[in-house]
Amino acid sequence: MIKYRLICKSCKKSFDSWFSSSKQFEKLKKMKLLNCNYCNSLRVTKSLMAPNVLNNIKNDFHYKKSINDKKFNFFKREIKKYQKFIKKNLRYVGENFAYEARTIHYNSKKKSKGIYGKTTKEEIKELRDEGIETYTIPWVEDKDN
Repeated sequence: MIKYRLICKSCKKSFDSWFSSSKQFEKLKKMKLLNCNYCNSLRVTKSLMAPNVLNNIKNDFHYKKSINDKKFNFFKREIKKYQKFIKKNLRYVGENFAYEARTIHYNSKKKSKGIYGKTTKEEIKELRDEGIETYTIPWVEDKDN
């Protein structure tokens, strides 16, 4: 089977039609059995067509998944680099992050290297409202599953 884009010379509209072969198209045309779907004119011709070829690699689900996995793994490696730096240079305070951040901020005598830990979105908003600078970063667990 072959699909052709046909153009009517009378009404200038185009439409698609299927044929068993290119020879079948020519045979029907000679027999004057091809007519326009819109105006019924017999002045129908084939237009130039580009073949419709599917690129199996680009349309393949597994290819797209592979690309997404590569992107994910790249970002995961980058996040782990930041995590390594943070663990090496900052003090972990766990769930007490908001309390510890306030203690450092309001106690000018207490010298401390930076901290990291866990807190809620509400506590982060409160800290920022108080003028305490905080940053949120994604955290990737060490275990690879």
